[in-house]
Amino acid sequence: MLRSNLVNIAVIVLLVAYAVSGEMFDAPYNITLATKVAILGMAGAGLNLALGYCGLISFGHAAFFGLGGYVAGILAVHAFNHQPIFLGWSGTNQMIAIWVFALLATGLLALLIGLLSLRTSGVYFIMITLAFAQMLYYFAISWPSYGGEDGLSTYLRNGFPGLNTMDGMSFFMVCLAWLVFVLWLSSRIINSRFGLAMQAVRENPVRLAGLGVSPFRVKLTVFVLSGMITGIAGALYTDLNRFVSPSVLSWHMSGEIMILVIIGGVATLSGPVAGAMLFIFLEQWLGGLTEFWQFWLGLMLLLVVLFARGGIIGTLNRWRAS
Repeated sequence: MLRSNLVNIAVIVLLVAYAVSGEMFDAPYNITLATKVAILGMAGAGLNLALGYCGLISFGHAAFFGLGGYVAGILAVHAFNHQPIFLGWSGTNQMIAIWVFALLATGLLALLIGLLSLRTSGVYFIMITLAFAQMLYYFAISWPSYGGEDGLSTYLRNGFPGLNTMDGMSFFMVCLAWLVFVLWLSSRIINSRFGLAMQAVRENPVRLAGLGVSPFRVKLTVFVLSGMITGIAGALYTDLNRFVSPSVLSWHMSGEIMILVIIGGVATLSGPVAGAMLFIFLEQWLGGLTEFWQFWLGLMLLLVVLFARGGIIGTLNRWRAS
């Protein structure tokens, strides 16, 4: 436990150090990359709760990521243009209010999807979650009021009390605070009695049902929590880019989130963050060398699956133990 905690802390320290170096050496793009890592790592942590600890292989988490992003974008645009959304209310550009709406929207969506999809398992569950995400993707494309296929620009980042969110370092600290909170919350859940029930669902749901605990309720609760965490990450991603488009709802985004979880380490606390670091590094470094950088990413994913099933964090923990 101590070894894994040291590795988790080291991952966060490395992320903060990279952002601070960008501030010190007047390299704002480095701060942007660190912020992107924090947001994608948070989305991965949400998926990891369902995938790593409960065995729910969801290929539709882009639905929650994208919905959170669109909630942030729509509310901000209406507030900017002073156009009413409902009963004369013109939206809001305050992050705290937007996060509340994003949590409610993604939680409700996850509940509806979960009630339908969690009655299946295996490849059927994978395909149903994928289908829901693709439904939202095509709906967003055909929604001209909010940009359709061209997406929606928000022009400015939403506000947070006492902070200039247009300053890269300030916004990074907001995203970092969310990431640390999500990792802390995940740790508390995993090490609780409910966390034991989650892992029992993954290992042997029939035996868990025999003990009087409903596997369906456990899976539904985890799925909703996972969707809400991923939705907040989507809202932050919209603020980072000041833009949201249907691409955040596509199966490519679901695949990216799953890839960084697998590379970083499934069922490890900071694995999604480490995976996001490596993913962004490869995207920036290899992307500057070749337009086929995804080939090398795929090769690395294959090597991880075959020879390092614990991903980056699992491998580091084993090295420290030996």
